[in-house]
Amino acid sequence: MKLAYHGATSMTSDLVTDVKASSQAGFKAMEIWASKIDDFLKTHSLDDLRALFVDNYLEPAAISSIEFIAFRGKDYAKIKNRCKELCQIAQYLDCPTLVVVPSPTPTARSEDVLNLFFPWEKIVQEYVSVLRDLADIAKPYGVRLSFEFLGFSWCSVRTPRGAWEIIQEAGKDNVGINFDACHFYNGGAELKEIRLLDPAKICVVHLNDMEDVPKEAITDGKRLLPGKGIIPLDDIFKQLKSIGYDGLFAVELFREEYWNWDPYKLAKESYKAAVKVLSPYYEIK
Repeated sequence: MKLAYHGATSMTSDLVTDVKASSQAGFKAMEIWASKIDDFLKTHSLDDLRALFVDNYLEPAAISSIEFIAFRGKDYAKIKNRCKELCQIAQYLDCPTLVVVPSPTPTARSEDVLNLFFPWEKIVQEYVSVLRDLADIAKPYGVRLSFEFLGFSWCSVRTPRGAWEIIQEAGKDNVGINFDACHFYNGGAELKEIRLLDPAKICVVHLNDMEDVPKEAITDGKRLLPGKGIIPLDDIFKQLKSIGYDGLFAVELFREEYWNWDPYKLAKESYKAAVKVLSPYYEIK
């Protein structure tokens, strides 16, 4: 398997610092935070962007992300335009994957009365349509979409089982699943859901851990370095290993406390923590 550093882990650092810190820490790949690419390209060229990764011996493995891709109404054109823009950049970098993120669950109306229940069938229908659209945009650039379920109660797709149903129905060869340990834990998914997945369709596994707080209190800011919290990572790794997954793991943390650390220290501690939890199950390349 390959180990990557995620740009959200060091959110307050710029892309140049992310790349240099990741490489020096021992990572061989990076999942790039998209807005950091935007900032870099304000004063640099695409050639400069590519050289940044080449010169630091770091693979641009994924770009993260396009958020809230569905139920966008008039703003949906912006989603499609952003997809094309990021896919063009990904192609230039030889980056194979673009992460896409589901939206909050819409509020249904029945006879002008608000109804918190929104039919799953309509959610599936919407995402199948959107993922087919975005997959068609991405395909000429050689990019696959990694569809990431979010475990938060407000999200319309919360579990690997739900995401997998949508992906299968979409039926696109360049659409796969993004598996995040925190979202798996937060969304109430069961370990047996991992066995439903085709390992070839798992694009990225986000590696992280979580404070011991009620699930109602979970936010991205409660994330911890892997091995420092209460997520049953060993059980997750065993299930992923059992289905034959041997792909990309990316350390993705959104903890503001970590953003105040020296970015080189944070990358180094992230690498050490990831190796410690993964090494009993995987050979890290």
